[in-house]
Amino acid sequence: MYQYDQYDQSMVDARVEEFRDQVKRRLAGQMTEDQFKPLRLMNGLYLQLHAYMLRVAVPYGTLSSRQMRMLGHIARKYDRGYGHFTTRQNLQFNWIKLEDAPDILAELATVEMHAIQTSGNCIRNISSDQFAGAAADEVTDPRPWAELLRQWSTFHPEFTYLPRKFKIAVIAAAEDRAAMRLHDIGIELLRKDGVLGAKIFVGGGMGRTPMISHEIRDFVTADELLSYLEACLRVYNRYGRRDNIYKARIKILLHELGPDEYRRQVEEEFAKVKTLGIDPPVAELERISAFFAPPAFETGLSDVVDRSDPDFAVWLDQNVKPHKQPGYAIVNISLKPVGGIPGDASADQIDVMADLGERYSFDELRVTHAQNIVLPHVRKADLYAVWQTLTEAGLAEANLDLISDIIACPGLDYCSLANARSIPLAQKIAERFKDLDRQRDLGELKLKISGCINACGHHHAGHIGILGVDKKGKENYQLSLGGSGAEDVSLAKITGPGFDEDGVVDAIERVTDRFVQVREPGERFLDTYRRVGFETFKEAIYG
Repeated sequence: MYQYDQYDQSMVDARVEEFRDQVKRRLAGQMTEDQFKPLRLMNGLYLQLHAYMLRVAVPYGTLSSRQMRMLGHIARKYDRGYGHFTTRQNLQFNWIKLEDAPDILAELATVEMHAIQTSGNCIRNISSDQFAGAAADEVTDPRPWAELLRQWSTFHPEFTYLPRKFKIAVIAAAEDRAAMRLHDIGIELLRKDGVLGAKIFVGGGMGRTPMISHEIRDFVTADELLSYLEACLRVYNRYGRRDNIYKARIKILLHELGPDEYRRQVEEEFAKVKTLGIDPPVAELERISAFFAPPAFETGLSDVVDRSDPDFAVWLDQNVKPHKQPGYAIVNISLKPVGGIPGDASADQIDVMADLGERYSFDELRVTHAQNIVLPHVRKADLYAVWQTLTEAGLAEANLDLISDIIACPGLDYCSLANARSIPLAQKIAERFKDLDRQRDLGELKLKISGCINACGHHHAGHIGILGVDKKGKENYQLSLGGSGAEDVSLAKITGPGFDEDGVVDAIERVTDRFVQVREPGERFLDTYRRVGFETFKEAIYG
């Protein structure tokens, strides 16, 4: 993991003290809410329906056990005993008192954490593949590059006040586990004739106007990557709409200019930026990369795992993924128990996960964009012990990528922007499909719920997507089908008129029943949908 140097720590500490003074003045009445709002948002502090919400940055989803324990400590001391892991690989505390916010940031700073640029019209948290450094299919570990982008983008003087918020994802495998094509900029690291570089995608995003990104360059060498990204951002910063919040994202600029004209302008800007020398010297890349050297894996380990416990065997098949190192595995911890709140973990559960990371995973954990947690490097010989501990903590739900592994935003229970509740609906769906044998028979089926058009629950990318809207003062849920955030990226299509809460659960059951009727052996739901077409499922829903 990357470790702060003196400059990093000084920067974060200075920001804490600056914000402490700003909060003091706000509480003393020396500053209005309108004056204070942009200052608190620069520090990840939102004013929600019932309280302040603090969004803590988890760069590219990577955490140490010490950092994870700090999150548990803050949940216990300053919140209501839990935290909420998000689709941006961050963590949110939903019940924060304004007077406590500076102390929370100060405590985070003691473990090299902060909330900088988790809000505002700037480059947000750089997201990445939660299996980075462990997956057998990656061409390189993307985390050094994600860290380089974090350092480049933090407090970047040109990009602190962009037309709108900006999200970047970097992956290094053909399998996209980070919804890269639905980001403002998506970076796929690859090798071409032995040279490391990247394919660049620009203009993806969800929200009010969902769009899949365009391939803008098929290859830029790694040693010029920052210059190329700088050029991409400069063109956006120059022409992005600042007069209309609904048309301010880079995806709208790509739509209006066209990808060819945008590409032309980026190449023109790139030729200028390359002369500025912003790409890091080799020594700096080596310094950053050294923090991400592979852990001290044991060799000669057995790949055999005792599967005699049937419950353990189910969890093993569903939640444990292959590792590139013989004798090791990647463990996915589901934060989606039946009846629970997707992405939530109690302070005690956070501590348990921190302990497991320290004892069994080289002191490392990951947050996924699907609101789960990963232990990236677990010996296969330790899998049963890990599972037993997770079971005792209520964290052993064997439902990764199944219908109850639901992505959901906080919705109207917390968010001041929401039109409808997401959490109770997610709980009802999970309860309806709680039979694990039934879930496993349905296979991979990614269901995603957003409580408003901003799409924080990624409903556009759901195999089944649900959008909550306000219809004449009542909560109404639109059902969509056929989305994917993976390498086979697609946007879900609205099926027709919406439903109330119970009605949409019934509609989902009709969709899955039709899938079972028409699927062919080995097909995922998404495969069947694409083969038989939209109308087959629409007819099942509405008759």
